[in-house]
Amino acid sequence: MFNLAIDSKLRGCDVVALNVKDIAPNGYAVDRATVRQKKTGRPVKFELTDQTRQAVDDYLKAAGKSLGEFLFTGRRANGQCMTTRQYARLLHEWVASIGLDPKLFGTHSLRRTKATLIYRRTGNLRAVQLLLGRAAYCPRTTG
Repeated sequence: MFNLAIDSKLRGCDVVALNVKDIAPNGYAVDRATVRQKKTGRPVKFELTDQTRQAVDDYLKAAGKSLGEFLFTGRRANGQCMTTRQYARLLHEWVASIGLDPKLFGTHSLRRTKATLIYRRTGNLRAVQLLLGRAAYCPRTTG
């Protein structure tokens, strides 16, 4: 889940709403996926690393997930997606388990991680905005 969140650069609400068909339409994780963001309604494209694809494939096999299901189901009624609060609690526990301060990390930290690395490597802010699915910035001209 956390690898997928980092690779996709999706908001928490979009991570928990992922469907198996979004990431593994043929039963195996794809190299590139496109997901429509809940907040903006815009599609965002992202690549999955080999490590993430392997983790997703292993998870799908272990969980016995099928195409029509949510990728991450919660404790609510059967077949419902995990809540963003459940996702935040899982992240909190995971961060604490690896010895980091959970107060310093949240679900949005995962969204920013890869974007920050890409910006540091390229210095291209517009590319990072596109990767995050942000609208183009058009300053208003007055005159």
